[in-house]
Amino acid sequence: MDMMTVVIAIVSLFLLIFLLWMVPVGLWFNALLNGVRVSLLQLILMRWRKVPPSVIVNAMITGTKAGLKLNRDQLEAHFLAGGHVVAVVRALISADKANMSLDFKAATAIDLAGRNILEAVQTSVIPKVIDTPPVAAVAKDGIQLIAKARVTVRTNIKQLVGGAGEETIIARVGEGIVSAIGSAGSHKLVLENPDSISKLVLNKGLDSGTAFEILSIDIADVDVGKNIGALLQMDQANADKNIAQAKAEERRAMAVALEQEMKAKAQEARAKVIEAEAEVPLALSEAFRNGHLGVMDYYKLENIKADTQMRDSIAKPVSSQNRKNDEIK
Repeated sequence: MDMMTVVIAIVSLFLLIFLLWMVPVGLWFNALLNGVRVSLLQLILMRWRKVPPSVIVNAMITGTKAGLKLNRDQLEAHFLAGGHVVAVVRALISADKANMSLDFKAATAIDLAGRNILEAVQTSVIPKVIDTPPVAAVAKDGIQLIAKARVTVRTNIKQLVGGAGEETIIARVGEGIVSAIGSAGSHKLVLENPDSISKLVLNKGLDSGTAFEILSIDIADVDVGKNIGALLQMDQANADKNIAQAKAEERRAMAVALEQEMKAKAQEARAKVIEAEAEVPLALSEAFRNGHLGVMDYYKLENIKADTQMRDSIAKPVSSQNRKNDEIK
């Protein structure tokens, strides 16, 4: 009997805890004290709809104390849609205190779009500074400049849905800096007046189609980089030299090939001469046998050959002596 009593007590305790969890009387009483009208049945139904009653009720209490009129069904719908109820309510309170035009529909749309609505409202009230990475550009005189900029922006609430983010702002500012430095006649002009870059970039309307409004662009630092113009000229000179060397090598190879060809032709000609000279005795023998050449004719031919050789031997020393005289002169 005592064991049965203990079991009944334990079951009764669990039932009481479950009942208090299903019927959050303390939360209902807290809402009633803070001027938020919500019934116990509505709190129980929130449990069944898998909506935390504490989140909805606390958000309604916070909004009511700040002077906002919030609808419980709208808060529940936003929670079920995957939104951040607390962040939306805090953003609405911040916008109301800053006299900004932001209604519940727009706030929930921004939140569901993936934007941080509270941070967006805070950035709209207190402008945000974005530091751009170093941007390298080359002036017209060929000197490279490396610039860093600080962009002061504030959120444009109306363009948060569908507007571009910080990455677009940074990219556009970098593009503007490159264009401004590239149009400068000398890098010295940029170093003397760095604000000229910010003025040119700011006048381009870089915040068009973005979720931000650019308030100012300040050049934080400008460093001198490499002499790109000189490097390009050196590269071009090396390329021209390599091309000239390649062409000279090509001409040399062609000359060597032509020389080899001429030598081959000369050797071929000498071979033919030697072959022809070898056929002369055979021709003479054939002429003797056929009676076309007599002994006297043969002697005359030998005399002509001897006379020719003598004249050649006499002419060679003279030619050598003439060449020596020409060298002396």
